[in-house]
Amino acid sequence: MDKVTQYRQYIQELLQEYRHYRPSYGHVEIEAISDSTHDHYQLLSVGWNGYERIHGCLWHIDIKNGKIWIQHDGTEEGIAYRLVERGVPKTDIVLAFHAPFRRQFTGFASE
Repeated sequence: MDKVTQYRQYIQELLQEYRHYRPSYGHVEIEAISDSTHDHYQLLSVGWNGYERIHGCLWHIDIKNGKIWIQHDGTEEGIAYRLVERGVPKTDIVLAFHAPFRRQFTGFASE
């Protein structure tokens, strides 16, 4: 199995794991969005907390040029570390939510 196929599988596993989490407030669903044709993956929270609408991105990941680009990470532990636990080298993970000039200091890939 090539590495991009393996990365897709890891991301799909994380999507399935996280979609079973439930916030401790309101009536909120977690939606997993997966586009493996274009390599875009998102985890969203959707619902209501009383009269307040809840709609937001928990995390957003793309695969570009053989690397995992984390566009947004709203998790406490950091989705990048969950990928590293599965065997993805830090050199194949870009923390895209950091400005390009700051990425060199993250310990992960710059691009």
